[in-house]
Amino acid sequence: MHRVLGDRRAIAILIGPALLVYSLIMLIPMVWSLGYSFTKGNTIDGFTGNGVANFTRLFDDPAVGDALWFTLKYAVVVTIGQVLAGYLLALLYVFFLKRASALVRTLAFFPVVLPTVAVGLLFQKLFQVAPQTGPVNSLLNAVGLESIDWFGTAGHAFWVLVIMDVWRSMGFYAVLLFAGLVDIPEEVLESARLDGASGLRLVRHIVMPLSFPVLMSSLIFSINGTLKVFDSIVALTNGGPGSGTTPLTLYMFQTSFTYSDYGYGSTIALLLTVVCLLVTLVVFRISRRDLTKG
Repeated sequence: MHRVLGDRRAIAILIGPALLVYSLIMLIPMVWSLGYSFTKGNTIDGFTGNGVANFTRLFDDPAVGDALWFTLKYAVVVTIGQVLAGYLLALLYVFFLKRASALVRTLAFFPVVLPTVAVGLLFQKLFQVAPQTGPVNSLLNAVGLESIDWFGTAGHAFWVLVIMDVWRSMGFYAVLLFAGLVDIPEEVLESARLDGASGLRLVRHIVMPLSFPVLMSSLIFSINGTLKVFDSIVALTNGGPGSGTTPLTLYMFQTSFTYSDYGYGSTIALLLTVVCLLVTLVVFRISRRDLTKG
């Protein structure tokens, strides 16, 4: 085995096709976009070089700051919600439901396969205030509270987005984390119980350290997905009210394809790429800590 894997030709045969596909899909578009960030123009008028003017504009554009802040805020809150809800569901499957866990996992995973537009329409109806009062506002009215225009302010719309995206994806993370939890040897858990560990102590000192790798994988999946959120926001708020729920992805899309400013749009895309890279490096740095050592 060592002789085969030490052969450069064998390595090229094994990873060459995957590296080629990755380069065509990921690396070449990134380099192409980087080139566009030094230009101005569009497909009709053509492109001309403008040096670092797009980068100067990027740092002076208040809309970029607002979009970056919303992106980071959304990513942190939704990532915590997705991973936490998924982990709690996975613990529920493993330690409490057991025989019925397959049915509950199916029900929890069902929102993942629903079209984003359908989920957006569902939540619009749930939280609408006019022309008909939605179920959420009807419940508020039933307990003596006034209806809330959930999509009239950026703060309310943000929390509707959070609830929607956590609900949509928690089943995926529950199944992913479930795969890590079922690999924990039953003998280890039984020994911990005999030593007096139970409940939160069992989860904190035994289950979490042993499931830490898959937990970090879930965290990386979630944070990168939420940093690049696009479809759910378009389906539910389209960045509104105003630009109150506009992330970098949507601002990049509007700049490039609504206003045909491809150079500046590519610069915003480069900023998003750098943010994703930095966050991933931070997560990998944290994941190097061995929880089994204290």
